[in-house]
Amino acid sequence: MKKISLWSGPRNISTAIMYSFAQRYDTQVVDEPLYGHYLRETKINHPGHKEIMNSLNCDGESVMSDLFDLKLEDEKRILFMKQMTKHLVDIDLSFLKKTENILLIRNPIEMLPSLAEQLPRLKLSDTGFDKQWELYQYLNKVGNRPIIVDATELLKNPKNILSTLCEHLNIKFLPTMLNWKPGPRKEDGVWAKYWYKSLHTTSGFNVHSSKPNFPVELSPLLIECKPYYEKLYKQSIKVKKEQNELN
Repeated sequence: MKKISLWSGPRNISTAIMYSFAQRYDTQVVDEPLYGHYLRETKINHPGHKEIMNSLNCDGESVMSDLFDLKLEDEKRILFMKQMTKHLVDIDLSFLKKTENILLIRNPIEMLPSLAEQLPRLKLSDTGFDKQWELYQYLNKVGNRPIIVDATELLKNPKNILSTLCEHLNIKFLPTMLNWKPGPRKEDGVWAKYWYKSLHTTSGFNVHSSKPNFPVELSPLLIECKPYYEKLYKQSIKVKKEQNELN
């Protein structure tokens, strides 16, 4: 069984990528298995936190052990786990050596206003950027070289970036990954009603569009986030120019 973890910050296109991988005949997906662990450890008050904790195993190390022992459904040979980087709180990271790791980043200029709508009084730890940089360094140190995907690059040309990603993962790109049926999905966590409403209206990756008028009050946090984002972006998969011009 090939095990893939997608490590994302909040208000990114991680759920769209999960839906994309769910269209593969050979892949079984899991939505944020460490969410309950994160809520238990941080005591943070997210929307629907009691329902979320009641729906999940909140012992993070037990969660990952159980997933690695999971017997996949017929024809499935890939386990794709949509994860949030900030969920890695007080947990043994050795399991990361057993999975191929993708870091999903998004420009904070676009991410922060969206996140602020859900979580007032934002701070750096809410964005996950610092944790993503720590995770990138850790994975390289232990010889598990992560792949970095930037949301903007992916939305510019989903087929191009997904093809490159699949090549890195040593799996075949399937055109079915580009589309899905609108509406809630069986893979959704119970928190979908709080976070996935706009995604449920889509049937594929949305065309990228820049968001105007960045809120002035978020400028100090933007300054904190940018150095982490820029270091990670330098290492990310880019749209191949010649292919981008043809499509």
